[in-house]
Amino acid sequence: MDRPPKVLVVDDEPNILALLSQTLRLVSFEVRTAESGMKALTAAREFEPDIVVLDVMLPDIDGFEVARRLGDVPVLFLTARDTVEDRVQGLSLGADDYVAKPFSLEEVVLRIRAILRRSLASGSPKDCLLRYADVELDPGSHEVRRGGVLVDLSPTEFNLLAYLLTNAGRVVSKAQILDSVWRYDFDGDSSIVESYVYYLRKKIDKWDPPLIRTVRGVGYTLRLPRPGES
Repeated sequence: MDRPPKVLVVDDEPNILALLSQTLRLVSFEVRTAESGMKALTAAREFEPDIVVLDVMLPDIDGFEVARRLGDVPVLFLTARDTVEDRVQGLSLGADDYVAKPFSLEEVVLRIRAILRRSLASGSPKDCLLRYADVELDPGSHEVRRGGVLVDLSPTEFNLLAYLLTNAGRVVSKAQILDSVWRYDFDGDSSIVESYVYYLRKKIDKWDPPLIRTVRGVGYTLRLPRPGES
């Protein structure tokens, strides 16, 4: 970027709002804050943030509804409800990552930077078509099809599928996926990989045969079922 990235921080706890906004300004982000869902939507229209750091539990409308209304803006969820159901709901709305409270300020900053890198990378056409079985991924148009049917993926889901397609037939570990897809500069939480694989399966493997497979104790692979596998 040729300007400081713009971050909208949304949280109804004044201490968290102040701490996050001050920290982000210190590391050269342009910051706007909001303490409710409706104020966040108004601020997003005026401020046009590059990313929104969004608390799930807000006093008026919850963070999930805010994320849905925001559309394509990258979202990092802050949540005290770190359950699988909450993660899946957030990911289904296109959220790019989440941090459970209480959190490390350094971790939040690193995750914001990782999301912005992914967002910038996914917006630029590169490489050729990726194909495996009846799955086709076009980096130029940022489109995915299975059996000729267009599949709607978030930027992070798109990058995860691209990585699996690039390594089709090979088993990749959670650490490798974190490093290549999330590009974390620290030891990231591998549960984010599990959550994204779960939701990507719901979109890609709703057709037969299932292609995204778990290799217990090792990682994941994208391949056709072997004889005897379902």
